[in-house]
Amino acid sequence: MSSPLSPRKAALQALLRVLRDGASLSDALPPLLARVSPRDRGLAQALCYGTLRWHRRLEAILACWLERPLKRRDRDVACALAMGLFELLYLDTPDYAAVQETAGLGRGLGKRWAVGLINGVLRRAQREGAACATAVDRDPALRHALPDWLYRRLAAAYGDGTEAVCQALNAHPPMTLRVNTARIPRGDYQERLAGAGLAAAPHPQVETALVLERPVEVSALPGFAEGLCSVQDAAAQLAAPLLDCPPGARVLDACAAPGGKTLHLLDRAGGRLALTAVDSSGKRLERVAENLQRGGHRAALVAADAAHPDTWHQSPPFDRILLDAPCSATGVIRRHPDIKHLRREGDIPALARTQADLLRALWPLLAPGGILLYATCSLLPDENDMTVLRFLEDEPSASEDPIQAPWGVPRQVGRQVPAGSDGMDGFYYARLIKR
Repeated sequence: MSSPLSPRKAALQALLRVLRDGASLSDALPPLLARVSPRDRGLAQALCYGTLRWHRRLEAILACWLERPLKRRDRDVACALAMGLFELLYLDTPDYAAVQETAGLGRGLGKRWAVGLINGVLRRAQREGAACATAVDRDPALRHALPDWLYRRLAAAYGDGTEAVCQALNAHPPMTLRVNTARIPRGDYQERLAGAGLAAAPHPQVETALVLERPVEVSALPGFAEGLCSVQDAAAQLAAPLLDCPPGARVLDACAAPGGKTLHLLDRAGGRLALTAVDSSGKRLERVAENLQRGGHRAALVAADAAHPDTWHQSPPFDRILLDAPCSATGVIRRHPDIKHLRREGDIPALARTQADLLRALWPLLAPGGILLYATCSLLPDENDMTVLRFLEDEPSASEDPIQAPWGVPRQVGRQVPAGSDGMDGFYYARLIKR
């Protein structure tokens, strides 16, 4: 059995896995949290997510008191300093405790010199932090702890709305539920939540969504195991109504994992769809299977590259296709702050090429009169309306089926939900019809 970890040591190890080794937070943190006492897991998670969320700003403030940057071999000390400064600036831990506990981390790293450095820097931060932060925050990219390239692209895309989008990317995301309204009305389920001591409010734009007042474990949600509700951001819940699959339709869900939208499509049709869910990862398809089992539905699950349908598709064409394309995930940074550190500007053209390849490969699988819904959780036009526009220019049988909706903002083609709009994640949708 692995030895237990303090919450700060677990958070520090997770930070190193992300910032030094390039691991995703969803892979790095769970096994470490399992070694932390249940009562301390909330602190470990807050330290890890918060330090990653604000890391670039924290580093810039720390530079005020470091004579020279720490060497790469001392990345553990740099992470400990950033985490200690995050605790001083953003959490309600008493200052003396934050300094003392962070210095203790330095001692545990086997670097005696680090203890004095951490003590000295964090004590200066107590005295001089406000003035240094004010100077750092004059740079908007640093103020929002975003890479320069991403802030520049967001500013070009959103103009006067850039500040609101950036603030949303650093906000704590709500826990939003999708109620299976085919089995229980939203209002009735809201009452069931209230009976379980869980306050929730209806989402103003999405008729299946309830926003919890505070996050809880899914085991606390009444009827979750029986498929009465799922955890899904309100913006992601827009996909199934936009595709509007009639019962009996042949449906392809491309790049389907983890299966939240797959389940929603089947819930809306009472399970009466001939649905094929394709994903390149067999392991991730296991999540799709779990969702389907919980909802009591069946679908054909195919582990394959959706961009090469000749390897997996031999049946008649589909009436509906959902292409939830791989993307930069810049619209969900508030849920996955490691994206700020793992994504590079050079990734965007490669992702746009992948998205274009998927559109071209899947379009022949759509029956005449059928509908393809293109979706991403990206905020960047390169992956969204620019990709779809290029496809429409090249494909004479495709035309836009415009989305008229009270949510989001219209783009040249399709509709964008900016991050934070009506409390939602950032998403993009375009609906295409085959003439």
